[in-house]
Amino acid sequence: MKALVSFLMTALVAGSALANGPEAKVAKPDLVKGEATYTAVCAACHAADGNSTTPANPKLAQQHPEYLLKQLHEFKSGKRANAIMSGMVAALSDEDMRNIAYWLAAQKAKPGFAKDKDTVQLGERIYRGGLPDRQIAACAGCHSPNGAGIPAQYPRLSGQHADYATAQLIGFRDGVRKNSAQMTGVAAKMNDREIKAVSDYIAGLR
Repeated sequence: MKALVSFLMTALVAGSALANGPEAKVAKPDLVKGEATYTAVCAACHAADGNSTTPANPKLAQQHPEYLLKQLHEFKSGKRANAIMSGMVAALSDEDMRNIAYWLAAQKAKPGFAKDKDTVQLGERIYRGGLPDRQIAACAGCHSPNGAGIPAQYPRLSGQHADYATAQLIGFRDGVRKNSAQMTGVAAKMNDREIKAVSDYIAGLR
């Protein structure tokens, strides 16, 4: 009996060692390769350091790598529909996408600013407190009060272009962007003025 117990314990330890051995570990991202691939594939639209200067193209610098990686995979699979992005990621491997995501996360985001003084109070009210009478949740609850987001769960919004944020919220509301049921539920209750107000407010968060 003791021999059987000893054998089983040895097998359990060996199995655990295999499960946690080098084969089970994910390789560390290669930031040098990430920068090279990003420069070749992404920089034309998102700028050399990930701080896009084109309002229609999102700023990617300092974004959570898990979120970036999720979006890249979903562009490639078609879960997030975008003809331009699907074409750009088509030839990227999982390793390429991981390297890019972690390189971008290491870049410093440049601050933005709100432009519409007439709607900044409405934007702040929606972002910080939501609209309880219409069951619209506060953005800050998931994206944090300063727009930093929550790593691996919710993306950074601070300083994002208002035009881009507006387009995404309208896309969620109208069923064009379908890769977040949570955001679809929030945006579905918002009108154009509210979407533009909160997007402009987000641009100035820091």
